[in-house]
Order: sequence, then structure tokens, then C-alpha cells
Amino acid sequence: MKSFSFAPIAQPNATILILGTMPGTKSLEIQQYYGHIRNNFWRFMFEILEEDFSTDYKMRKVLLLKNKIALWDVLQFCDRIGSLDSAIKNEITNDFELFFKQYPNIKTIVFNGQKAAAFFKKHVSLKTTDYHFITMPSTSPANAGKSFDTKLNEWKTIKEFI
Repeated sequence: MKSFSFAPIAQPNATILILGTMPGTKSLEIQQYYGHIRNNFWRFMFEILEEDFSTDYKMRKVLLLKNKIALWDVLQFCDRIGSLDSAIKNEITNDFELFFKQYPNIKTIVFNGQKAAAFFKKHVSLKTTDYHFITMPSTSPANAGKSFDTKLNEWKTIKEFI
């Protein structure tokens, strides 16, 4: 199955970029980043940013934008059956050269999971001294190796960059 990523959620004053790998099946179906009800990404963001949780997608995007957080995926396109990153084949990355020209204030890149970081490192050439890279545990329900609280505490470390 061919999968295409979404446009980034970003504005010119963004200072941090959070990168997933590629939207999963449910996210693609409803056209929302982290749309699977069991994905903890939005719960983590609201908790970290000390806001009341909302299921309203417009409010979720506003939360990121007002905190100077951009959201995107490493991959623009891939072949994948299902939602697992391990099933990704024939991947093509997004245009990060253009992205960072459009959003020059971004200096911190946070990867939502090991696979996002691996695909980025495999395909994207950046001057590593210009950016701070952080790899967080995946917020996906498929990442069941750590508890909600353990993952949340790890994600809270990004607060110092916001």
C-alpha cells in the first residue's frame, strides 16, 4: 500500500521540530497526525505543555504552534502494509533542505522513536553541529516495552528546549 505523509504543522517562529516516521493507517484515514486513539503523542504534549487535554485537532495544532513546535514526518512516501515502521519499504524522505530554509529558527530536532531517527540519519545530510538531536521512545501503541509514565518522563526532557 502506498502511503504519503501530511504537510508539516509549522510557523516561521518554530524552534523545535518533532519528527515521526510516517502516518499510520488510522492517521491516514482521518487525516490527522497521531490519529490512533491509543497513540500517546497528544497526551504527552498536553501534559508537557501543562494544558488541559483536548481531542479537538484544531486545538492540538494550536497547542504546538503557540509553543513554537513544528511537527512533520521524516518520510514523504513509502510502501507499507499496516502501520508498523518495520514494514516500510521504498521510502522517500521529505525535503528537509527546503524545510530548514523556511524555518531557520529550528535548532532542536526530536525524533518520535528509533525508526524516525534511523531513517533521518540514513537519508538526510545536515551539519550536525547546527542542530541538537534527541530520540524519544515512540508514542505508538506498538511500543509496549515501556509504561506510559516512563515514556512520558523521558518525553518531558524536551521541555528545556521549548
